[in-house]
Amino acid sequence: MPQGPLRGLVVHVHPFAEEMNKSRRMAAMQSRALADAGYAVLQLDLLGCGDSAGDFGDASWAQWLADVVSACRWLQHRHGETAQGQTTPQLWLWGHRAGALLAVQAAQQLDKPCNFLFWQPATTGKLLLQQFLRLKAASDLLGGQAKAVMAQMRDELAAGRSIEIAGYTLSAALCSGLEQSVLKPPALSAPNMGRLVWIELSNQQDATLSPAATLACAEWQAAGWEVHTQVALFSEVSATTEIEDAPALLAASLDAIKQTGVAKPQRAVEAQPG
Repeated sequence: MPQGPLRGLVVHVHPFAEEMNKSRRMAAMQSRALADAGYAVLQLDLLGCGDSAGDFGDASWAQWLADVVSACRWLQHRHGETAQGQTTPQLWLWGHRAGALLAVQAAQQLDKPCNFLFWQPATTGKLLLQQFLRLKAASDLLGGQAKAVMAQMRDELAAGRSIEIAGYTLSAALCSGLEQSVLKPPALSAPNMGRLVWIELSNQQDATLSPAATLACAEWQAAGWEVHTQVALFSEVSATTEIEDAPALLAASLDAIKQTGVAKPQRAVEAQPG
């Protein structure tokens, strides 16, 4: 147990499927940077992902959600008890792409307020799933079978059967939960009691937030959240062919989080499979 107060607690919720593998190095670098700045960081692998137990085909959205909730409670229990008169460390849920959707739903099950750090978040799971399903249909485009393949996959999922795409087996329960998820702001007990840091990535110097992100951030502000947005100069981390470093993204994330709460820095990194 670290001695003295921490700046805060951070739980990382990784993105979906291959996006997780391509962004893993960046997530590790950001975690170390946060830990060096005084945050207790927990990186978990959801069921069937990375070093976690089980196979990807065993996963459901509900189980992944339970993994995130358990991770938050574990970290709060480990670091949440403070000496009398000291402030309880703030919890940050750091979601990347589909991880942001999970983070928002997990927050609704926690009994304490939290803040959010989003990396290139998906605003709806429906669009994310549709993009993934198209990977299966892409190979049949020349043969004119794309629509038939998409329809067949939808039929399989509707019947409760799993499908395989790009080496990943997706259960019907996972696809259903992902498709229904939306990046809606959790209710606040009082206005301005929560912070959202929303960071998108671009290789354009003068880039601004996407229209979808602009609308989503406006909704969060209207719900009483303090919203900080930024576009970091870099090609999208999760979509790059090769794993690259993005120092601008690391610096933007750390600077935005550090604006909340001041305490003596303590280095504490945790790693725990889901």
